[in-house]
Amino acid sequence: MEIVMTQTPTDSRTENEGTAVEAGTKATERFAASGKLSKVEVPKERVSLLAGALIKAANDIVEEHQVTYEEYNALKAWLIKVGTDGEWPLFLDVWIEHTVEDVNSQDRPGTVGTIEGPYYVPNSPELQTPATVEMREDEEGTPLRFGGRFTDTDGNAIQGAQVEIWHADSAGFYSQYAPGLPEWLFRATVKAGDDGRFEINTMRPAPYQIPTDGACGQLINAAGWHAWRPAHIHIKVSAPGYQPVTQQLYFPGDPHNADDIASAVKPELMLDPRPRTDGGAGEEVAYDYVLAKEGQHK
Repeated sequence: MEIVMTQTPTDSRTENEGTAVEAGTKATERFAASGKLSKVEVPKERVSLLAGALIKAANDIVEEHQVTYEEYNALKAWLIKVGTDGEWPLFLDVWIEHTVEDVNSQDRPGTVGTIEGPYYVPNSPELQTPATVEMREDEEGTPLRFGGRFTDTDGNAIQGAQVEIWHADSAGFYSQYAPGLPEWLFRATVKAGDDGRFEINTMRPAPYQIPTDGACGQLINAAGWHAWRPAHIHIKVSAPGYQPVTQQLYFPGDPHNADDIASAVKPELMLDPRPRTDGGAGEEVAYDYVLAKEGQHK
């Protein structure tokens, strides 16, 4: 494998595209501030097991594929660039997280989840159902009404449930990761009703390419891969006493549902858009959530 260390020109970027380095730096900063490492106490035996397995796997690849010094040095330079571009969250969330999510949710009953990805922002504005997320005046795209209901695994309505929603706009850009967008564009935390039902008015997002002008883009170009993610809505649902679920919900007909670069698409996460039944413009989709109680297993 040879990774040529070249920069992709950014002169043709529009004002709100930003660069991979800008987005990567924000993703790295947000992960560092997320608190996800605050309670990690991994025993030395576990660290030795996992680190040893990773090192052995890398050495096995070198031996099996007879890696040259030129390829080794290209890899070393590329790994350094991943760090300087702030793209470790992007790299890990695109190519590794889907397997971590599968392993960690395999014994959880109820609704299926998938990866969170690098563009989650906590503490989005809290709204009561029925809710409308923040949008710009004359927002482009197709209006989308997203609704559903929370129940437990016995079919009982769940009280106190909430839906955190975030997604790209009709051009494929995320607020707080692309400059020039409103801070909380298409981001909200919606409280469901006492009957477990919720309704969110938003816009249908567009498919997009992950940033390609940084280190991850160099890998994609060198390997001859594509950088596309199918259109999706990010969801994080939770309720007191229940196990949270993180999802991405997809739309049928997207050409990259079958070859998503992040390998995050699952049949259970496919939506079924239909014309709105309330007389409004656009589409509506329904997705019901079945949450498992804390400690509940299959």
